[in-house]
Amino acid sequence: MYALVNYIVRILKIIVPETVVELLRPLYHRMLAYGMAFSYGFPARSLTVIGVTGTKGKSTTAEMLFSVLRAAGYKTALLSTIRFAIENDSEPNRYKMTLPGRGFAQTFMRKALATGCTHVVIEITSESVLQYRHWFLDLDGLIVTNVQREHIERHGSFEKYVEAKHSIVDALVRSPKRSRVLVTNGDLPETHAFISARVSRAIAFSAHELRNLSEDERNVGFDYNGVRFSLPVPGAFNAMNALAAVKLTEALGIPLPVAASALAVLPPVRGRVEHIDVGQDFLAVVDYAHTPDSLAALYSAFPTHRKICVLGNTGGGRDTWKRSLMGRIADEACEKVILTNEDPYDEDPASIVEEMVRGMARAPQIIMDRRSAIRAALRAARPGDAVLISGKGTDPFIMGPRGSKEPWSDAQVVREELERLLGEV
Repeated sequence: MYALVNYIVRILKIIVPETVVELLRPLYHRMLAYGMAFSYGFPARSLTVIGVTGTKGKSTTAEMLFSVLRAAGYKTALLSTIRFAIENDSEPNRYKMTLPGRGFAQTFMRKALATGCTHVVIEITSESVLQYRHWFLDLDGLIVTNVQREHIERHGSFEKYVEAKHSIVDALVRSPKRSRVLVTNGDLPETHAFISARVSRAIAFSAHELRNLSEDERNVGFDYNGVRFSLPVPGAFNAMNALAAVKLTEALGIPLPVAASALAVLPPVRGRVEHIDVGQDFLAVVDYAHTPDSLAALYSAFPTHRKICVLGNTGGGRDTWKRSLMGRIADEACEKVILTNEDPYDEDPASIVEEMVRGMARAPQIIMDRRSAIRAALRAARPGDAVLISGKGTDPFIMGPRGSKEPWSDAQVVREELERLLGEV
């Protein structure tokens, strides 16, 4: 069914004028959302569906939920930016979109249900709201990690971006499920406002609840309700992600010790503060940080290290406001900054980098070839340094002009360049 819909859409794009397509697009997305849910028998009605939304931390929080639910004995599926998993069966998400359209979620949930799953965790983005992909997910629970400035050009304003997030909360409110749980960040005015949503339970989480917070470059720990949580991921931001996941699963009846045991052995989250180790005497880390807040949070997770930072910015007119700001953050936090290509789309890559330079007091090194930039950073590292490569995470392509795609993996390139470097010693 999913393949058939894709085929029909391709044909319609050829024969229907673009002006007509734009006029009918909202109606098309609504009808498609209903049609695909109907054709697969509304699978969400037979599952416990937990959504995760927010500007930052969605993928990591979703992975945490996936681990805790499975540790509690539930057969669980995961649909995220990083991967699609049904229990141990996992494949990378190569769509370069978190929640693919044309009924993908309905297809996935039906498959999960057919394999015996009772729970599914789904990342939901503001982009998916524009195509009504959040319809008919029939949510039982929702986590809102945070809301920061992002996707301004796509939505028209920050206020409209917040409205898109509110639409996801409204999807929980309208869900036909008997018990609906909302867990939202209580430290930000935009997300704290969601606490008034008419759901069964609305729960806030806050940084002040993280008792005895401790962290180093590979781990973070905190106490919550008398239970110690120790996670093999760094950063206070990951403690907040964990707290949100714990509060949601606690509301579902999962004991805190079960959650703590699951998070203590959390598998590495690919592309999210991912350490690449091949025997070098310095840290090499790949991260998705692509907003000013997430970039600052990444750098703050390595306060005692001399930092060599590789980053770029997205083209195609996407959030141009953040380019100089991210340049300034890197300039202030890093000993050495290398600016490089990221996802230029149809924009001149050099122009993107020039906009980043405007926010910097020092002249950065500019190496437009991303592999060469990573190689230069690794070769500049001293023992004990932290080489931080940000912006791509698990993105499977570098997006170029006229829809071109260059297959890519930051983690793979870092590993290859490290092995080459160590082989020369």
